[in-house]
Amino acid sequence: MDIATFLGIIFAFALVFVPLILKGDLPTFIDYPSLMITIGGAVSATIASFTMNDIIGSFKVTKNAFFSKPQEPGKIIDSMVDLGEKARREGILALEREMAKIDDDFLKKSIQLAVDGNEPEVIENVMSTEIDNLEERHKTGKSIFDTLANFGPAFGMIGTLIGLIQMLKSLDDPSNIGAGMAVALITTFYGSMLANAVATPIANKLGVRSKEEINIKNMILFGVLSIHSGDNPRVTRDKLETFISPNLRKGSS
Repeated sequence: MDIATFLGIIFAFALVFVPLILKGDLPTFIDYPSLMITIGGAVSATIASFTMNDIIGSFKVTKNAFFSKPQEPGKIIDSMVDLGEKARREGILALEREMAKIDDDFLKKSIQLAVDGNEPEVIENVMSTEIDNLEERHKTGKSIFDTLANFGPAFGMIGTLIGLIQMLKSLDDPSNIGAGMAVALITTFYGSMLANAVATPIANKLGVRSKEEINIKNMILFGVLSIHSGDNPRVTRDKLETFISPNLRKGSS
């Protein structure tokens, strides 16, 4: 679980609404027709902007913002070095016996391509295509929330215009102008909260998670190609550690 995502969104709402509760003003900011216009309109327009498959697929991608467990690159590098040592001692075909111990599907497929005797160019082309397709799926999931963040304030403004029109119809009664203006502006408030406290943070977190996963998969592919070429395991470690920050590196010593 990514506690930062939960805490960030919860704190964003708490820091806005708790002061309203303490001052007793919360009922003023609750208006169900405004919620329907802003939230319902923004969500509907977002759905209309993508295919239904994209929308359904986004639910799986969205989980990465809340429940993703980042892979530990250090452990992956150790595993790759162990596989490299075995391949150097017993040959690349010996890695077939290690397949059952590998949990990562991407690593397993890469190793299988190497064991099957494919040339490095074939392995790189196949797995790079898989990485590219994964990145595109991630971009679609992120763009859905980016779109929602754009539509939120837009429908908030639409709601405000509706409220202003209704207010202008009752200008003959000045006592209702203040209350009417307050209701008209609530939709803008809802749209801003939807965009800045929910949609944009989730989109940004999905972007971070995507970069992390793509980096790990490129590292794995780089490692498999190093093993396939018969590199010394120490060299393989040095190559793979270029993908991680210096403070996480063990070095080849």
